[in-house]
Amino acid sequence: MGNFRTLLIWQKAMLLVTQTYNATKLFPKEEIFGLTSQIRRCAVSIPSNIAEGYGRKSNPEFIRFVNIASGSLFELQTQIEIALNVGLLNEVDFKNLYENTRELEIMIVSFRKKLKENL
Repeated sequence: MGNFRTLLIWQKAMLLVTQTYNATKLFPKEEIFGLTSQIRRCAVSIPSNIAEGYGRKSNPEFIRFVNIASGSLFELQTQIEIALNVGLLNEVDFKNLYENTRELEIMIVSFRKKLKENL
């Protein structure tokens, strides 16, 4: 399987981290320890958990970490919607982020299914 960097879900998650950081750059300074930090932590958690799970060298462990990454992804979807609702995120950035999270969500579901088939 190579290494975790060859996984499309990891690559897509890394792009999502960059996009998330760029979208939150203009959030007000008073949000740095609030929603800005929370959104960024969720985004970073996704590829980090995929990489950690890969390193466990066990399909059941990998599935567990992919599930954690999936939970972080859902958390991110919720938080960007909150940011939109309170006026921190504009509609265009929200739409781009949300569409990318949905694409990654579909990829993760498919990847997890393949891992389960190989148990």
